[in-house]
Amino acid sequence: MRFSVARGELVNALAIAGRAVSSRSTLPILSGFLISSSSSGGVVLQATDLEVSVRHTIPMAGIERPGSAVLPGKLLTDIIRSLPEAAVTIAVEGEVAIVSCLQSSFTLRVLPADDFPRFPEVDEKESFSLPATSVKDAVHHVIKATSRDETRPILTGILLAIDGPILKTVATDSYRLAVKESVLEQPNTQNVEVVVPARTLDEVVRSMDEKDSVSISVTDNQIVIRFRETTFVTRRIEGTFPNYRQLIPKDEETTVVVSREEMISAVKRVSLLAQHNAPLRLSVRAEDQTLSLSAKTHDVGDASEDLMAEVRGADVEIAFNHSFLIDGLLSAEGDTVSISIVSPLKPGVITSPQDSGFLYLLMPVRLS
Repeated sequence: MRFSVARGELVNALAIAGRAVSSRSTLPILSGFLISSSSSGGVVLQATDLEVSVRHTIPMAGIERPGSAVLPGKLLTDIIRSLPEAAVTIAVEGEVAIVSCLQSSFTLRVLPADDFPRFPEVDEKESFSLPATSVKDAVHHVIKATSRDETRPILTGILLAIDGPILKTVATDSYRLAVKESVLEQPNTQNVEVVVPARTLDEVVRSMDEKDSVSISVTDNQIVIRFRETTFVTRRIEGTFPNYRQLIPKDEETTVVVSREEMISAVKRVSLLAQHNAPLRLSVRAEDQTLSLSAKTHDVGDASEDLMAEVRGADVEIAFNHSFLIDGLLSAEGDTVSISIVSPLKPGVITSPQDSGFLYLLMPVRLS
C-alpha cells in the first residue's frame, strides 16, 4: 500500500475515526486504525472499540498502490499533527509503514489487516434524516443529565424521539432530567423512538459540521449514523426508558426569574464552600424580590450571595447538588432562567423564557 494525501485532510480523518479507538483494551489491534486504499474508493480509515465503530473516507487521495494495514492510533495521530502543512505519504512494506512529509520520515510497525474486526454490516430497516444543527442543539441541551452508571444501561443513553415535525431528546440519571423539544423545518414521514448511547451522540456531534445532513438508520439492535464521508455504527440500548412525563410537576408555588449569567457566576462562587457533598441552599424572598444562595461546610467555612430576581409566589427554601444545578444552568439558553419550586421536598424545574422547548428537572437535597 502506498498513497499520498494532504496533511490537513489526514488530520481531520484521524480525529474523526480516532473517536472509536480503544485506549484501554487488552487487544492491541483495537488501539490502531485499519487504513485501506484503493483507486476507486480513496483512503478509508476504520476504528472500533467493539462498542462503537467508525469509518471515514478521504476521497481526494493519490493512490499509487492499493492495500491495507493496521497502524498504531495515538502514535500515528501525534506524528501527523506534528508535520508541516504539505503532502503526506504512507507506504507499507511488509511489517512496517513509512510515513514521510518533506524532509521528515518515520517508520512504524504495523499489524495485519485481517486481524482487525470487520465493520458491522447492518440490515437497515428504518431511516430518517435530520439537519446537523438540530442534532447538535438537541444533544447539547440534555447530555449533561445522562448517567455513567453502567449497571443501568438505559440511563446512559439519550432518548431520541421524532413525531412528525417535533424532535425531542430526553436524558436522566434519576437525580435530574433534561428535555429538549424543537420543531423541524421538514417534518419526518415516520415516528421514531430510540435510545442512543450518549457517548456515541457526543462523538457524532463533535465530528459534524453544522452544514451537514445526518442520516440515522435504526435496526433491532444497532444504530447507523451517517454524514458526509463518515459512518458511525453503535449498539441500540434495549429496555424501557423511564416515564419522564410523570416526574414533571404539574403545579408550582414559587417562580424565580433571574439573570442566567449572574446565577451561574454566583453558584460557582458560593459552591466553593459546598465541599464534601454539602448542599447549596436557595432562599427565595418574595417581599424583597431576592434569591439568596448559601453553602456551609463543617470545619471549613460558609459563603452566601444575594441576587436580585423576579419572584412570584410564596417564600421558600430548597437545596440542590451544586454541580447538578450548574449543569442545568449551562444547558439552558438566553439571558434569563426561570426556577419553579413546589416545595423543599419536590423537584425544582429550570426553564428558559427564551426557549420554551427546554426543561431541566432537579431533585432536591433534604435540608437538615
